[in-house]
Amino acid sequence: MKLDREAWQFVLPLAVVTALAFWWHPLAGLLPLLALLFTGWFFRDPARDSEVAVEGWLAPADGRVLATHPERLSIFMNVFNVHVCRSPIAGRVTHVEHHDGQFLAAYRDDAPDANERTEILVEGDGGPCRFVLVAGLVARRIVCRVRVGDTVKRGDRVGVIRFGSRVDVHFPAGRRTKLSAGDRTVAGETPIA
Repeated sequence: MKLDREAWQFVLPLAVVTALAFWWHPLAGLLPLLALLFTGWFFRDPARDSEVAVEGWLAPADGRVLATHPERLSIFMNVFNVHVCRSPIAGRVTHVEHHDGQFLAAYRDDAPDANERTEILVEGDGGPCRFVLVAGLVARRIVCRVRVGDTVKRGDRVGVIRFGSRVDVHFPAGRRTKLSAGDRTVAGETPIA
């Protein structure tokens, strides 16, 4: 399994600290080793098969459905989920906008409007797809990897949110989610609409 490129700025220093701690005393290296293993595991970027036979939109994030509204689906990612976000549809990126904000717990109802977030709009299969990467209490950094004019396939990586967060998907008129609150999602594989 590969690591997301955001991992290296954390993994490399931790690897050096771990090696030095083990060199100094074998027991001293245990804590940095655990931190190194957790960091590598957190930034994992598993391969996903987005060419599933199912039609429609796919989940942009691993996690648990917090809430479903007629016009929106909210997926919460805890620290144990993969944090690489993917495009729900194929198309062209027509809008990317970053908003500064607070760092409230991502599961709160007011988090999508109050917290730091990045909005991405993809025009393509199944209408315009607007999804919002929302930073959380611990997740303080959103890394967006697409720009206006980019072409994405369904399930392509579009960014990463560090250390727990949420993604909201906004549906155009006439499109509804297939999921319910509490359902689990796998980015790039779980059909959502």
